[in-house]
Amino acid sequence: MPLDLPDGKRLALCLSPDFDAQSVWIGTFRTRSQTQLSRGEFGAEVGAPRLLDTFRRYGITTTWCVPTHTMQTFPAAVDQVVQAGHEIAAHGVYHEYVPKLEPAEERRLLELQVEQHEKLLGRRPRGYRSPALDVTDSTLALLHEYGFDWDSSLMGRDFTPYRPRMVQTIDLERGNTFGPASPLLELPVSWYLDDFPELETYKGGSLMQSNEVLLTRWKESFDFAYERCPGSLMTWTLHPQTIGRAQNLIMLERFLDHVCARDGIWFPTLSQACDAWRDEN
Repeated sequence: MPLDLPDGKRLALCLSPDFDAQSVWIGTFRTRSQTQLSRGEFGAEVGAPRLLDTFRRYGITTTWCVPTHTMQTFPAAVDQVVQAGHEIAAHGVYHEYVPKLEPAEERRLLELQVEQHEKLLGRRPRGYRSPALDVTDSTLALLHEYGFDWDSSLMGRDFTPYRPRMVQTIDLERGNTFGPASPLLELPVSWYLDDFPELETYKGGSLMQSNEVLLTRWKESFDFAYERCPGSLMTWTLHPQTIGRAQNLIMLERFLDHVCARDGIWFPTLSQACDAWRDEN
């Protein structure tokens, strides 16, 4: 089922930053290294303003997924995002790795981030992206309980929003079974359209890939969706501390030049994309 795009538009693109700053190193990588924390500081003080400038020059408004730790550690940087007209979505409290949380702690942290969004930004978030793009069996039900409209953590489609089903049972001999479709709309993501695993390096982690290889992959993914999947949605996951590095930002702008050479491209926020979805029934 395609999106109900504005007149004259063929494809929706969301270049959606995860503004993790220092929280990704503290929460997911569980390090207090001053060097790693300084990489998060670069994201807030240098990368985010650069990315905002790029979005301004290309006329793009999008959704930033922001842990509340970032809001409290770098309030001026987050305020710049808000003042530029971008949407803020939930992205955890301290970039906690959700699958490792006990059920009561997952609930507590989800409730806390909603409270902190209301306190710090004056509004509840409509959408959620799980830190590290991973969830528990209960995450979608909790999001629905706390009034979220959409999630952007799963990978069951590439260019099409959908109502996700959690795997209810895993049976190696008889096949898996699914639970009911979630009331939330899933705006799918992909590691292939994510800058962090390709362009960052860290102890025990991946090595940096070639910008040219990544640029080719992004162009080919876009060309496929544009030519064969009209009315669809593509969601990129960007990180200011990664894409904000000089060579990576130049790559992003080369990609945007390629995109903007085509007619009919719509750059919505994720909530605008959610509102444009029409279920078959």
